[in-house]
Amino acid sequence: MYPIKRSSPRLELRELAIEDVDAVLAIYGSPEAAEHLSFEPRTREQVGQIVARSLASATAEPRSEYALAVIERDTKQLIGFGRLAMDPHQQLAATFGFALRPDAWGVGYGLETVRLLLGLGFDDLDLHRIWGARSPLNEASAKTMTAAGMVEEGTIRAHIKKAGRWRDSVVHAMLDDEWRALCR
Repeated sequence: MYPIKRSSPRLELRELAIEDVDAVLAIYGSPEAAEHLSFEPRTREQVGQIVARSLASATAEPRSEYALAVIERDTKQLIGFGRLAMDPHQQLAATFGFALRPDAWGVGYGLETVRLLLGLGFDDLDLHRIWGARSPLNEASAKTMTAAGMVEEGTIRAHIKKAGRWRDSVVHAMLDDEWRALCR
């Protein structure tokens, strides 16, 4: 499925473009934004490689990754990054993640982003299960995923190595019937 375009009242998901490197760098290069992500802040070169890989994977057949720009509809600015990746270990399942620029935090954009990604997965891709993992210290992400209807399933111990130390991850997931019940 290409190109992806989904929208909510304030946001839009769209395919990444090569011109998005600097806007994605404002997220992935920010120590504040990367604090709870699974990696250290990225350089411009690294972000350029991520965007280039995302562009290449967007037209792959079959498509297994959806790396998308989160756009604020009023300003047309890229304020976030969302990703769904098919999980090769589970049937009709995907992992997901999202990150927003710090200046876009606290106004409900995270919840809108999660709902857009869940809608893409369940409504457009007909998935059965979508799951994501967060830092145990990321309470904002916990609240966002819970508000979207995702269920906290448990902890993956010593899941991510960051800054030379192992960190746990907390898993949240949703099933297709739970999504459909929310959408009624």
